[in-house]
Amino acid sequence: MESYILILLCAAAFAAGFIDAIVGGGGLIQTPVGLILLPNLPVSTVIGTLKIPAFSGTSFAAFQYLKKATMNWRLLFLMMVIALPSAFAGSTLLTYMSNDFMKPLLLFILSLLAIYTYAKKNFGQHIEKSITARQQIINAALISFIVGFYDGFIGPGTGSFFVVAFIALMGFDFLHASANAKMVNLATNFGSICLFMLKGKIIWIIAIPMAVSNALGGWIGAKLAIHKGNQFIRVFFLIVVVGTLVRFAYDVFWNK
Repeated sequence: MESYILILLCAAAFAAGFIDAIVGGGGLIQTPVGLILLPNLPVSTVIGTLKIPAFSGTSFAAFQYLKKATMNWRLLFLMMVIALPSAFAGSTLLTYMSNDFMKPLLLFILSLLAIYTYAKKNFGQHIEKSITARQQIINAALISFIVGFYDGFIGPGTGSFFVVAFIALMGFDFLHASANAKMVNLATNFGSICLFMLKGKIIWIIAIPMAVSNALGGWIGAKLAIHKGNQFIRVFFLIVVVGTLVRFAYDVFWNK
């Protein structure tokens, strides 16, 4: 592999880590770049390799959030325990079948999400206290299972889905949603990594330098999000959701 290809992959990993730390969706950059620059590798090998930098960047971002945002560790532990095997199952299914049939549905869901977030100016700006502890536990289990499986099976936009789920179903504001989403996203990434390691789908000579770059981007992105607060994260969230929409629209209508 030419050295410039690795440099471009590391640049994409840095940008992905930066975006992912703020509101999720770094896979929108890292995954397409990886598939374009590594065309001779099987798709599953590229995806498996990219899970390492994704995990690295999320880890560094989560560490930054842990210092500033309060965490409900009991709830997070439950979510991580459910999310890990769910992502493993999603990645297992990915090795046997295509996920293209899901993209039109996701395009519709993301369109509604973008419109709702833009129209509802106070969405995610404050912590919602009307959701009971019992409701939070039930919603937490559902979020972990569904989004965890999605991360293993499809991937792009997982962080954004976690963020909106934490806001809409758990009553969090954007800052705390991003912080808690990072912890659960760690579990989903690790679940997928376990599967890809067992299948021998990770190329470590590519994964390690990308992991360092992604971690640096995640560290900077998390510090910026914490400093700027909810309004900044909301705007960034909308940008990432629109970017996800464009990506899926391309896959559905043009990349056939």
